[in-house]
Amino acid sequence: MSGKNEIYVIIPHYNGIEILRNCLKTLYENHFTDFYTIVIDNGSKDGSQDMVRQEFPQVRLVQNESNCGYAGACNQGIVLAESPYVLLLNNDTEMPANFLDEMIQAIKNDPRVAMVQPKILSIQDKSHFDYSGGAGGELDWFGYPFARGRIFDDVEKDTGQYDGLDQRVFWTSGCALLLRKSIIEEIGTLDEDFFAHQEEIDLNWRAQLAGYYNIVTTKTHIYHYSGYTLKGDNQRKMYLNHRNNLIMMIKNYSGLRLMLLLPLRLFMEILTIFADLLFWEGKRARAVVKAMIDLTKQIGPIRRKRKQVQKLRCVSDRQIMKNMYPGSVVFAHFVRKRDAQECVLKFRKRMASG
Repeated sequence: MSGKNEIYVIIPHYNGIEILRNCLKTLYENHFTDFYTIVIDNGSKDGSQDMVRQEFPQVRLVQNESNCGYAGACNQGIVLAESPYVLLLNNDTEMPANFLDEMIQAIKNDPRVAMVQPKILSIQDKSHFDYSGGAGGELDWFGYPFARGRIFDDVEKDTGQYDGLDQRVFWTSGCALLLRKSIIEEIGTLDEDFFAHQEEIDLNWRAQLAGYYNIVTTKTHIYHYSGYTLKGDNQRKMYLNHRNNLIMMIKNYSGLRLMLLLPLRLFMEILTIFADLLFWEGKRARAVVKAMIDLTKQIGPIRRKRKQVQKLRCVSDRQIMKNMYPGSVVFAHFVRKRDAQECVLKFRKRMASG
């Protein structure tokens, strides 16, 4: 390794030879060539390692004996990276030839930009946004994430409706996330206790606490096979999403905001339990109960992490919340019947005007 590459590309991987092959193939078709790739294999059992060695000898392969999760694998790669920029890239993605060029230009334009994502489209239906990030991630005051082009399970067709919008977003998707390594050295890496899901939102929030911001570039895109590793109705995935989201709120909000918002959020979790038991199969209810039980068991370590995160703070919650959806996106979507476009455009245009 020369250590002179501008970007290190970190690809966490766990089984799926064909998706990894397609990802690497399109990566090496990029016009931008000043990058070095590390595949962090989390104990694959399907021969993926041999495929990488034989077909992509320019790629460094790191083999873990067991699955350390998305966060653990990405952190391994970030530590190994000898470059100013690091791209965290899902193995189930494919990209056009301008992808790296546009991503690096977007982050270079402003030293206050911590992270950038492209437009993320579905590999199953390339005319539609992908669930895992759309055209940039948003967050409401109660910690519920959604995206430009996706609100809960409703995903929009991409008609360019977000292309002219302000680039600033609350979070950038770990599906394809280019970050500035110097900022990560300042704010810390992904929280490995999350294992998977929403750890990148936590990281994006920390960057804002430290005075940086995150953007989307719609000049390029990536195709993503959403739900390849864990399907949307997987109970473990539901559990991780609810648990990690609550931990994220506790870590990143100030004490006063947390006292105001966390009780309301916990009440919403209880409503979720009852609604799922009454109207659906109860899988999400069980996931939420487990998440809340585990949250109480882990409160000591969470409080210690919160203390460290709050030391980063140089921006008030009042300022950060201007970059959040004002109120509850759950209420807006399920009660007021608003779609993602209506929610995003209304509050982003109001933010831009004042």
